[in-house]
Amino acid sequence: MYRFFSVAVLAAAPAFASEDIADQYPQSELYSKPVEVIPHVFSAIGATAPPTYENSGHNNNLSFVVTGDGVLVVNGGASARLAEALHQEIKAVTDQPVKLVVSENGQGHAMLGNSYWEDQGVEILMHEDAAHEVEERGFNILEGMKRYNRDKAEGTRAVMPTRTFSDKEVVEMGDVTFEILHLGPAHGPGDTQVWIPQWSMMIAGDIAFHERMPPIFADTCTSCWVETWETAFAPMNPTYIIPGHGHPTNLAQVTRYTRDYLVYLREKIGAHIEDGGDLAEAYYVDQSPYLNLDTFEELATKNAGRVYEEMEFE
Repeated sequence: MYRFFSVAVLAAAPAFASEDIADQYPQSELYSKPVEVIPHVFSAIGATAPPTYENSGHNNNLSFVVTGDGVLVVNGGASARLAEALHQEIKAVTDQPVKLVVSENGQGHAMLGNSYWEDQGVEILMHEDAAHEVEERGFNILEGMKRYNRDKAEGTRAVMPTRTFSDKEVVEMGDVTFEILHLGPAHGPGDTQVWIPQWSMMIAGDIAFHERMPPIFADTCTSCWVETWETAFAPMNPTYIIPGHGHPTNLAQVTRYTRDYLVYLREKIGAHIEDGGDLAEAYYVDQSPYLNLDTFEELATKNAGRVYEEMEFE
């Protein structure tokens, strides 16, 4: 049977994900078996670590919603084989067909498995900026996945979505109304959130982190991310949040480790710039309050350098 996350657990549970935890579901390509977060909403929680052969690239959350008249999937997965493994889990829960796959962005673990779903005749929805990223960088993203995934990459292609949206698309399926949203610039191009207002459930994608450090890319605007958070994301006040990475949680927790982290790092870098500090020194500003986050060692110095480059000319 699937575990159920109660409101109390979501509100108070300690972090369980760790990049040190071995594959939790060795009989499947999936890193972990899907859990029922609230009734009808399931998520297979990925490793909070970089993609590897051992975790099959399942280092993000692959979610699905059973509506009564079809299934909506969030994230195609890092490969066709991973998408097929998720489909087998869906079939164990319901006889309803998968009718729509939504990608949270244009990164490999969100969209490379779409090739499997395309072969099943399933529609694929993506934000227009994420689709542009797939068009421009899809081949390179696929080749990168092949390097770590080797034989597990078999059958995977980079495919374009069936359709795109700009700010919002409403999807009615069975008894469920989904609002597919792009609330504004955040982690990367085309960040997408799936909002289910009747259940106060937000499948947030990579706008929200709490168990692993948020990665800041060269094209990430951290001031924009904070503004999107404060003006669009937080005011929706979801009761339940499935982040892009890590276990289901609540708004307070992702605020603490996403919005508050970005504000903290910007303040540290801002003070460093005011003191005449250079880029080489910026890498080592104090981020110790976030030392407990997975991928700290991989990302902390990179994040500091990128925020310095962003703020140097603000």
